[in-house]
Amino acid sequence: MASLSFTQIRGRHSLAEFAAVRTRQTSLTNQRLRNRIGSLRVVADAGAKGEPDLSVTVNGLQMPNPFVIGSGPPGTNYTVMKRAFDEGWGAVIAKTVSLDASKVINVTPRYARLRAGANGSAKGQIIGWENIELISDRPLETMLSEFKRLKEEYPERILIASIMEEYDKAAWEELIDRVEQTGIDAIEVNFSCPHGMPERKMGAAVGQDCVLLEEVCGWVNAKATVPVWAKMTPNITDITQPARVALSSGCEGVAAINTIMSVMGINLKTLRPEPCVEGYSTPGGYSSKAVHPIALGKVMNIAKMMKSEFNLEQYSLSGIGGVETGNDAAEFILLGASTVQVCTGVMMHGYGLVKKLCEELKDFMKMHNFSSIEDFRGASLDYFTTHTDLVRRQKEAIELRKAVKKGLQSDKDWTGDGFVKETESMVSN
Repeated sequence: MASLSFTQIRGRHSLAEFAAVRTRQTSLTNQRLRNRIGSLRVVADAGAKGEPDLSVTVNGLQMPNPFVIGSGPPGTNYTVMKRAFDEGWGAVIAKTVSLDASKVINVTPRYARLRAGANGSAKGQIIGWENIELISDRPLETMLSEFKRLKEEYPERILIASIMEEYDKAAWEELIDRVEQTGIDAIEVNFSCPHGMPERKMGAAVGQDCVLLEEVCGWVNAKATVPVWAKMTPNITDITQPARVALSSGCEGVAAINTIMSVMGINLKTLRPEPCVEGYSTPGGYSSKAVHPIALGKVMNIAKMMKSEFNLEQYSLSGIGGVETGNDAAEFILLGASTVQVCTGVMMHGYGLVKKLCEELKDFMKMHNFSSIEDFRGASLDYFTTHTDLVRRQKEAIELRKAVKKGLQSDKDWTGDGFVKETESMVSN
């Protein structure tokens, strides 16, 4: 499906049917958004004079800063999510849950790391991280009780449930109903996990099939009463296609990217792949610093599509991929992201990383005299174009420089002090 056009993806609907579906979904989205308090646009309140304000309001969700714990181990239970709130993270997305956790059986080891330096020297900096970890293996009731406890203790903080289910409308509806009863503020739908149970049409198996994605998004958005973000897989030819389908089907935002399908490497002593479980392995999801440029490219493509086809005051974009510094985050925001998620970075540096991220992002903002996130969100997006346009622009620039080199255009421009140089400027060789 990745190579099909949007028209082909929608081929099973007539234009009239598509328009009707889009109208119904837009109405549903608007109603859900009206249930939220605050602006639909990413805005920041005026901060203290001279000090940049990092606060944002996204789809009605008010956050002290744009830094969000990405779904995964850093949001796996009450203790670690509480720690994230205490350290100052803007929001927390819990580890993905499903109705039946008994199907989820993890193995150990399940992580592998890539280091910079010759032959992956153990002393080199970690630049890549692979995981073969599945979604939450804890009973749903346990996770739900912890969601409820967190919202009781931190009523003003944003807690987002990440959900994933099999291809079963009733199961999706039950899961949404149960997580919403805990008081969570939003839902992120995992359409992007690259490994684990694809045979059950879960995770990336949905995100890579736009027809299937449209159907499941329809189920989700017809049931949900809180904002819904669709988490996109990078393991697809054109990421804008599923992002477009998710937004057209009622989601308030998209998050990108999830991990990239990978094989970390082969141990040249044992000849076995890594991570090695009883002598065997399986492809997993790649994250950390090495994926950052790829993530920026995917987010840029989604942002350009959203800007041209959707009302950006109503939809949001969450950037994910290799964020370890405030400058990493600034790049995502410059491309149009309203929040920035961090998962592997927390696993490597701890929950206190958020303080460093905030200070570094403030330093960037001070350098450019930006007072709020909105001052620079999307500021770099318009500088991306086609290669053909780059050729045209460079040709025009060269011609302009040649014209300047020809020198004076009128006799009135001659000066006594610069006479020799002015003469030289008009010599052809």
